[in-house]
This record gives sequence, C-alpha cells and structure tokens, in this order.
Amino acid sequence: MKIQKIDHVGVIVNDLASAKEFFLDFGLELKGEWEMEGELMGYAVGLNDVKVACVGLGTPDGRAWIELIKFYTPSDEKGIQQSFANTLGIRHIAFSVENIEAIIAKLKKKGTEIFSEIQQYEESYKLCYVRGPEGIILELAEEIK
Repeated sequence: MKIQKIDHVGVIVNDLASAKEFFLDFGLELKGEWEMEGELMGYAVGLNDVKVACVGLGTPDGRAWIELIKFYTPSDEKGIQQSFANTLGIRHIAFSVENIEAIIAKLKKKGTEIFSEIQQYEESYKLCYVRGPEGIILELAEEIK
C-alpha cells in the first residue's frame, strides 16, 4: 500500500463565478464544470439535501487540480469567515510559479490583495502571499536557479 499523489484540493466558495475568474486570471485552465445532488452525494459528504455546482481548474501541465464547490443546499449559515495565517486548519494553497514579478503585477491590476512585496527566502525562493476572493490565500513561490 502506498499513497500516489494528492488528487485535488476542494475549495468551498459562495461566489463561484468570481472564484473561477480569479483562478483563470491567475493562470489555471478550466478542466470541467458540473452539478451534483442526491442521496449518494449527501452520504459522501455527511450532509442532507446536498446540491452543488463545481468547477475543476488545473495547472497547464495537468499535474495539479483545484475543485471550486458552491453548495446551493445546504448553505453555510455563518458565511465567509476571514482567517489569518495563524488560524488553525488549512490556510493556503502553494503554487510553484515562473516570473513571480509578472504574476504579482497582473494580480495587483485586478485588485487582488497582496500580503507583502515579494520576499526572498535564503538563496532558494522568491515568495509572496496573496488573498483572492472569499479569503482564499495563495502562496506563490519561484525557485531561484
């Protein structure tokens, strides 16, 4: 028995269109869109009366996949809870990128919140954190060669 890879990361969103646009602007590619509902779906996620819409987005090389999920039912009664880097739980999605400066400039033009200017970590990476729609945090990392 062995683990082969992480298959995908699911991100629950309220505004599916905005989240989809953000990730497409970022450089991911649309891999599929679908809706799911019914007893099997509810059983799988441990909820009743589930109806969702999903958008699958992947890296150009096809090695990484994000699934954006909008729950029509049941809805989250608390809404979006803004988290910080030290909030317990999963906090960000990291992407290895090329030309981090160009990506950050593009995201700034779109109004994306940039946590800080690009920082260099030792002699290995340039790093920057950004916050997309609904508080989604991305870490961008460019390897220094």
